[in-house]
Amino acid sequence: MPIRVLIADDHALVREGLRYVLDADPGIEVVGEASNGRIAVELALQHVPDVVVLDITMPEESGLKAAARLREALPETRVLLLSMHDQGEYVREGMRIGTHGYLLKDSAGEELRAAIRAVHAGGTFFSPAVVRRLTSTEAVPEGAPVAQLDLLTPRERDVLAGVARGLTNKAIAAELGISRRTVEAHRESLMRKLSIHSVAGLTRFALETGIITDA
Repeated sequence: MPIRVLIADDHALVREGLRYVLDADPGIEVVGEASNGRIAVELALQHVPDVVVLDITMPEESGLKAAARLREALPETRVLLLSMHDQGEYVREGMRIGTHGYLLKDSAGEELRAAIRAVHAGGTFFSPAVVRRLTSTEAVPEGAPVAQLDLLTPRERDVLAGVARGLTNKAIAAELGISRRTVEAHRESLMRKLSIHSVAGLTRFALETGIITDA
């Protein structure tokens, strides 16, 4: 079955471009288009897409506000934010809400398709420029929980890095040469130690503490 995607942007030309890029992939089906966050939520409730691609800056209701409503109403639907801006505060707010990725509008079409496939598979995706901004010295907030890394074993750090890179438990197991059940145990342990219980939260922690420098 193709990945069912809803796109939301207040510019018709941008929506047309997004549809053109996505229609080129037989594994992706665009099930709806919205010009603002309010309509995006209404259409999502109607079509229940696998992934919603949301522009952050839209009239009536912003992408961030719409994302928060979607995460509450449709927790199984993955949310990918799309923006011209790489400011850390936007990305961190998206993570706080529980969105699954942040893509810049100047990204290539293949990067958009890869992002959709990644978040649909249960991972996360962040444009390289966004990752660089978040991991730069000035972007890391004072008091970032670097000390919490001492709570994790080396293997738990490896698993955390895999989760933050958007890998599934199966992929992490294959990469580390351990069983999927072992990965699941390490993942549960590190989440308990860090008191972080979402992929978005783990990704933010990994970015802010330097566990990963790319995503």
